[in-house]
Amino acid sequence: MARVIAVYNQKGGVAKTTTCVNLSAYLALEGKKVLLIDFDPQANASSGLGHPAKLNEGSIYHGLFGLAEPDALTKPTIFYNYHLIPSSQHLAGALIELVNIPEREHKLRQFIDKIRDKYDYIFIDMPPSLSLLTINGLVAADEIVIPVQSHYFSMEGLSQLLEIIELVHKNISTRGLKVSGAVMTMFDENEPLSHKIAGDIAASFPHNVFKTRIPRSSALSEAPSYGRPVILHDPNSTGARAYEQLAKELIAQETPKQFQMPSQMVSAVEPKQEQIVTPLPNESDILIDIKPQSQPEQPPVVATEAPIRDEALRQAQGDSTFYF
Repeated sequence: MARVIAVYNQKGGVAKTTTCVNLSAYLALEGKKVLLIDFDPQANASSGLGHPAKLNEGSIYHGLFGLAEPDALTKPTIFYNYHLIPSSQHLAGALIELVNIPEREHKLRQFIDKIRDKYDYIFIDMPPSLSLLTINGLVAADEIVIPVQSHYFSMEGLSQLLEIIELVHKNISTRGLKVSGAVMTMFDENEPLSHKIAGDIAASFPHNVFKTRIPRSSALSEAPSYGRPVILHDPNSTGARAYEQLAKELIAQETPKQFQMPSQMVSAVEPKQEQIVTPLPNESDILIDIKPQSQPEQPPVVATEAPIRDEALRQAQGDSTFYF
């Protein structure tokens, strides 16, 4: 069963599509079967993978309204296990068409349910707005990854975004919606402001914050013009290595943590040392007689001349005859 992840921030220009395209590519490189659904009418993810929007071709718009099956809309990429369902300008008109349709918030989820078993990951590149398309994407997703630009304006929108996620989670989503984490984008290691914002988010954001920070990179900006992810454009760039680490972090979330009792926990820094057992001494060495001991007998007094004489005088006083 696929992990369906929406990459979303209602603020534009936070590297949302860049994160979708490159994170998906590195997961495919790790051997995962990945599908990217371009759910943004601007279709930037589609052109970034070599499939620019065309009005005469099938897109997610047709799948949303049941006009085409998922297999007919799926496009290949340069990786055999990485597929794309492109977007088109038709999707902009879906906002009006969805208004009067029953269960309009669940249309994308119903479409994805047909292909969930075919992939390990399904990413949804969301539009940078709050509309029926956004609600469809959040309802269809199991998790959400939030790109956050290292800028104060991005921080201000986080609280509103969390409120939207909570409302969808409690009132509309059938499976629930959790936050996989926030990822810092356009991060400048040499800029104190970037570090300050990252520290503030780590201290105040109530969910996971990925350790990986996506730096500003010219390779990330150039790769979409070639219709390929950065891994095929400049795999040794700082941006490419960052998305590789982010993909590994996302995969690591799948590993369940084994519960341990406190007595079973061992420090990861200091290995447990072998205990040296000292043998007990013999019983005769530690046995102590605590009973009160009797006083030892006084040694006999050695007789001297004076006591003998005194005793002789006492005896002599009792005799009638007194001798000298």
